[in-house]
Amino acid sequence: MKTVLLCGGKGTRMGEITELIPKPLAKIGGKPILWHIMKSYSSFGFTDFVLCLGYKGEKIKEHFTKNNHEKWNIEFVDTGLDTNTGGRIKKVESLIDGQFLCNYGDGLGDVDLGSLIKFHEEKKKAATLTAVNPLSQFGIMDIGNSGIITRFKEKPKLEHWINGGFFVFEKRVFDYLEGNSVLEREPFENLANDGEIAAFKHEGFWECMDTFKDNMLLNELWDSGKAPWKKWSD
Repeated sequence: MKTVLLCGGKGTRMGEITELIPKPLAKIGGKPILWHIMKSYSSFGFTDFVLCLGYKGEKIKEHFTKNNHEKWNIEFVDTGLDTNTGGRIKKVESLIDGQFLCNYGDGLGDVDLGSLIKFHEEKKKAATLTAVNPLSQFGIMDIGNSGIITRFKEKPKLEHWINGGFFVFEKRVFDYLEGNSVLEREPFENLANDGEIAAFKHEGFWECMDTFKDNMLLNELWDSGKAPWKKWSD
């Protein structure tokens, strides 16, 4: 089964890092975050990758052409500088012959891919996404009726579920995509309207590297030897 990874965004919130390299090459513990994602998938036996390139995509191709020590099978596809997420997937349709995995090129988690795929196949839908409860960006407080603060919570997990990536798609998902679709808008909305998308609830670790601060956090976890997404042995 192939794994399609979305690696084309500009990563403007990463500051100076993405002036020189695309966000998927931002390093955690000396390795690009994209390597960590691919290592996670390959630890479950998924070693065939399709990388949807865009911004500074030639640098991603150059890196993995020179440093593919894992012997992964990688197909590099230029999906355009400004193409949206659904459009990037649509552009690799000819490379997909059935069920496939998909993810963003900036998200890490300790998702059990075996359980995810089993869940997807039980639901028999065109798409499954992994739903996560992210941490709040801010600490919160409880305030009593008298206006007195009764408790502080430092950046708790939110109660709401959000799209955490780690998708499983059937081939028919391409029927919902157009050349420049935003995956998270009309395609997902139409899939939901048709009852064709399921949510695999993941309550473990998940983190999206949107900002330089996120990059620092992930590096701190790696350097501490407590990176929850590292399920493989060296």
